[in-house]
Amino acid sequence: MTAIEHQAILTISLLAAFADGQKHARERDEIKRIADGLGQADGVHLPTLYQDVLLKRVSLDTALPQLVSADARMLAYEMAVCICDADGAQSPAEQAFLGHLGQRLGLAEPVASGFAQQAEALAQASIPVEAPSAAAAVTATAAGLAPAAAAVDHAALDKTILNAAILNGALELLPENLSTLAIIPLQMKLVYNIGQAHGYQLDSGHVKDFLATVGVGLTSQYLEQAGRKLLGGLLGKVGGGMLGGLGRQAVSSGMSFATTYALGHVAKRYYAGGRVLSTQMLRDAYASTLQQAQGLQAQYLPAMREQARTLDTGKLLAMVRSR
Repeated sequence: MTAIEHQAILTISLLAAFADGQKHARERDEIKRIADGLGQADGVHLPTLYQDVLLKRVSLDTALPQLVSADARMLAYEMAVCICDADGAQSPAEQAFLGHLGQRLGLAEPVASGFAQQAEALAQASIPVEAPSAAAAVTATAAGLAPAAAAVDHAALDKTILNAAILNGALELLPENLSTLAIIPLQMKLVYNIGQAHGYQLDSGHVKDFLATVGVGLTSQYLEQAGRKLLGGLLGKVGGGMLGGLGRQAVSSGMSFATTYALGHVAKRYYAGGRVLSTQMLRDAYASTLQQAQGLQAQYLPAMREQARTLDTGKLLAMVRSR
């Protein structure tokens, strides 16, 4: 795949990220940070491309003719779908964008709709939309108080967090778009399960707010993970391409291990303490734990590689639902 095709795919990805026009300022800031952080790679200057999309200097009309190969066209569609699904629900504007994109790309309807259905099911497989209706728990949660004290096995939770971080690090090493998308619902389920272990009945809205508060955007996180894979030459490859990618950690920053580890431990501290940490305290705790987690990546990289070799990507949905 050429550098020109990479640029076109990233252009379409950014257009998808802003398709609904409703992105929160925090998410926009995160996307800009990602563009600045990736800088220039493979001949693509991300900060300029980000500005071109925001200022409408580029569009599907300019990007689509640059996608010469069938693989590039399919990859562009897959990334756009995953970006629109990253927060768990497509808006009408995003649905219209994806429908128009699929037609313009000339993709066969069964192929396009089949991937879209898989991505949507995976994105929505995380946790309940509404918390279970337990009056006492709802009252306590609304008041910001811890529910009745329950025995919490902290050692078991620490092991759960580490295992989740290794699994997400392994998923990051795989070339499929759906593997990258699966990281987000697995992170949400981890936070959800930690809250439950401390007696809180949560829903997807609460967990999304928690991730946003500590500084983890859903759309931006997927965009960063997939963008790194694409520019590293891993995304979309199979077979030997995947195994080759496992030997090149430079392709993947290991960020999913670190973010999952940090999210888990900050969530544990937050719910164990009765949800009294301020926004700044949560952000500071996340930043500190993230730095610690980044120092552990090399130690657990062999475990991530080994798990990546054994994951059945055809069973991603079942895996997410079972966690």
